[in-house]
Amino acid sequence: MSAPLKPSEIQKARELIASASRIVITTHKSPDGDAIGSSLALWNLLRAAGKHAVVIVPDELPEFLKWMHGAKEIMVHQRARQETEKRIAESDLVFMLDYNHLSRTGALEPVLREHKAPFILIDHHRQPEEFPAVVYSDTAQCSTAQMIYKFMVWMDWKQHLDRHSGECIYCGIMTDSGSFRFPSVTPETHHIVAHLVEHGVDHAYVHRMVHDNNREERIRLIGYALGHKLEVMDDCSTAIISLSEEELQRFNHQPGDTEGLVNQALSISHVNLAAFFRESGEEVRVSFRSKGSFDVNRLARESWNGGGHFNASGGSTREKLDEALTRFRREIRLQANQIRQS
Repeated sequence: MSAPLKPSEIQKARELIASASRIVITTHKSPDGDAIGSSLALWNLLRAAGKHAVVIVPDELPEFLKWMHGAKEIMVHQRARQETEKRIAESDLVFMLDYNHLSRTGALEPVLREHKAPFILIDHHRQPEEFPAVVYSDTAQCSTAQMIYKFMVWMDWKQHLDRHSGECIYCGIMTDSGSFRFPSVTPETHHIVAHLVEHGVDHAYVHRMVHDNNREERIRLIGYALGHKLEVMDDCSTAIISLSEEELQRFNHQPGDTEGLVNQALSISHVNLAAFFRESGEEVRVSFRSKGSFDVNRLARESWNGGGHFNASGGSTREKLDEALTRFRREIRLQANQIRQS
């Protein structure tokens, strides 16, 4: 495996971990399968290596990710601000996983920004911040969980890989690769997951716990979104789904309930761009997915205060939901030829 980290950087990471006594693992707000999978994989590996670590997330994680080993130990800043901020203040090493800019941590940003301990960044999104002591950034990787596997090898922790850490890595890879269907999946990805299965990971169990573990209300929400809120702009090869806070509350929305909804819109044969708009408090969060050569990362960065990958990105706006949708339709019509031809 080729290493984006230089030998000197690998050695620096080893030294930082060896000298640390209180390690904090952080990830982005609205954590998904890769965020939680990579965080818990690292947590399990660090504990097996004899290190004390804690995972701190900005807000609540989805119910369908709470089966992973260590999930009960995760600290949620949104409901334990004083305790989580104390843990960060007392830590002597911080990991940034599955995000590359502190703004992605929401209310945790000022706490992390002021912290003087060294940071190690492991992430596969574009344009990372450069302040961490070690920056492992590789946009060619299909997931941060895959990068955790490689980081494990460089840290000489392969003997610590077991079913628990393997399930977390597998979950992160599976969810962020769209069950291994995205172009970012490589032969290396399949070699890694084969090694995980050899170490006791039951891939069918992981898939079942993530995808076949839904509340009835979530299924009804998805049905409503697809049946009543799907808008297809045929002349722009674009599909849009939007949900207001009132609509979400009607179905007792929980974190993760709309995960993957934007991919359903993208699955329409003649659609090359899909967008999902979700009202959340005083902001509207948006997810973009595309097929082919249309760069939604640029769209998210230039117009929606976000970013991500070439074919999968997200952002947000302080506009009202209707205003955001009107602006998006206007922007897309200006790019209709490019979208259709992608």
